[in-house]
Amino acid sequence: MNIALLGYGKMGKEIEKIAISKGHKIGLKVTSDNAEFSPAELLGIDVAIEFSRPEFAVSNIKKCFEANVPVVVGTTGWYEYLDEIETICVARNQTLLYATNFSIGVNLFFKLNTQLADLMSKYPEYSVEVEEIHHTQKLDAPSGTGISIAEQIIENHKTKESWVNNETNQEKELAIISKRIDSVPGTHSVYYRSPIDEIEIKHTAHSRSGFANGALLAAEWLAKNKDGIYGMQDVLSF
Repeated sequence: MNIALLGYGKMGKEIEKIAISKGHKIGLKVTSDNAEFSPAELLGIDVAIEFSRPEFAVSNIKKCFEANVPVVVGTTGWYEYLDEIETICVARNQTLLYATNFSIGVNLFFKLNTQLADLMSKYPEYSVEVEEIHHTQKLDAPSGTGISIAEQIIENHKTKESWVNNETNQEKELAIISKRIDSVPGTHSVYYRSPIDEIEIKHTAHSRSGFANGALLAAEWLAKNKDGIYGMQDVLSF
């Protein structure tokens, strides 16, 4: 594949390294120096991978649509524009895959989290809390992954109606506790606590390689599929 990297920070560089090792080509690298690239520069690109910043993501996605290039989006913090982007994607018969986290391990964690929330909804004596820890350069809090975990719990636990990014004593609120610590790629935990015991499920990333591998897997999958809107559950056949 001929890949465009829209964002060339630590994630972009990790994706580039893995892509080249698998025989792919990087046809375009968008950095802070050429952030205002034109859709014409996407000519000949098979798929774009967007890992820039929230303030650039929407514009970059629209440029991919204009150039008729499928786009994988790993940037979070732009989802207030998601309805608009999905509407444009469908109207123009374009191809979009977005996810809060591309790690295969995290997506398996998502599946487990959903099933556990359904089980625990039958046991009201257990409180539930989400914790997410990232490096200090992480721009959004809570993380997109943390929000996904919380929304899965809310959908399946039934007693929770919304999440808040702080501790809470409100029965219908789910707390997401965000911590920022140097050099932590990403750790996500869900705690169910009762007066007599505690259940914890946890995913710890040891490097960015898991995220980069998953993003490249998504790009390889997306390049072979028809127009539409997809997520990692489609790539992994959940």
